[in-house]
Amino acid sequence: MVQTVGTRALFLVTDLEIGGTPRVVRDLAIRLRGPDLSTAVACVAPWGPVAGELVLAGVRVIELGATSSFQLPRVVKDLVGHARGFDVVFSFLVHANTVAAIASGFRREVRFLQSIQTTQAQPRWHWHLQGLIERAADKIVVPSASVAGVARRWSHIEPHRIAVIQNAIDVTSFERLGLTPFRAPVTRVGFIGRLDPIKRVPDLVEAVGRLENAELHLFGQGEDRGRIEESIRRHRVADRSTLHGAIATPHEALRQIDVLVLPSDAEGFGLVLIEAMAAGIPVIATDVPGIRDVVRHEQTGLLVPPRSPGLLAAAIERVREDAALRDQLIANAHADVSHRYRWETVTEQYRRLLRA
Repeated sequence: MVQTVGTRALFLVTDLEIGGTPRVVRDLAIRLRGPDLSTAVACVAPWGPVAGELVLAGVRVIELGATSSFQLPRVVKDLVGHARGFDVVFSFLVHANTVAAIASGFRREVRFLQSIQTTQAQPRWHWHLQGLIERAADKIVVPSASVAGVARRWSHIEPHRIAVIQNAIDVTSFERLGLTPFRAPVTRVGFIGRLDPIKRVPDLVEAVGRLENAELHLFGQGEDRGRIEESIRRHRVADRSTLHGAIATPHEALRQIDVLVLPSDAEGFGLVLIEAMAAGIPVIATDVPGIRDVVRHEQTGLLVPPRSPGLLAAAIERVREDAALRDQLIANAHADVSHRYRWETVTEQYRRLLRA
């Protein structure tokens, strides 16, 4: 795609591995391009799979390539050099926000924006650091009211400096998945996301262990894989559990499950929830900040207290056995996603922000 000169925006993200925030940045960089706005993406860490997707879409990717905090001075220097060609630098997550905040002191002619995408309490020093660097940005963008709340409490960011812009998806692409019907008595229970301790996947393993005729399908990779594998052995569900590893798109995972479960301790938003809801897959999740902004209990999904494998199992059983409830959740969820999370609305909010 040939871009004419208008507002030139550089999105800076910590990494471009498979995950919610890299996918948000990817979609923004691709969808916001137009005659009056050009985009590029930089990552603090080395090249990741999402970088390849951006390049295939015609988006320039800049790899800063940091592998340790000791490289911070060099990374900042590189970003200062690259920022010369842009009007706006929009950073995502605390590590990228920090690099951008330092670089902003050397590029006064460039507008800087920051984004916080999590409600995760730990490590708490992340929030202290975010509070120190937030003044380097014109605005702090968050995807939900829950993230706005913790940003105010833990980083002491003034409310008028926070802009809430929800994440979005291409609803139509998920409507076309051609899902197979919910096939009782075997229920394919799925998790999609990074295998990170905050996601509490072992709770889901234990829940499936309490159920008969349920298969567990885990899509993603990450540091918690070893602990998850041990949990699978301990709860004796190895013969009905599959760790699929990383996937190129959520679509291929959604085709293989009957119900999506997100058992996290905290989320900034839970992008995979609205993807499943758009696809017509019932969702079960924990009643925690971020998730409760997206899922309405008993209307668009089921919510259970965090760290409650028994209640997760009961919710899965309920969705499996109660066809009327399942159909109601699916219909309500699809209508809600179609109304609230389409790119047509969100794109314009971001365009106004970047061109301000």
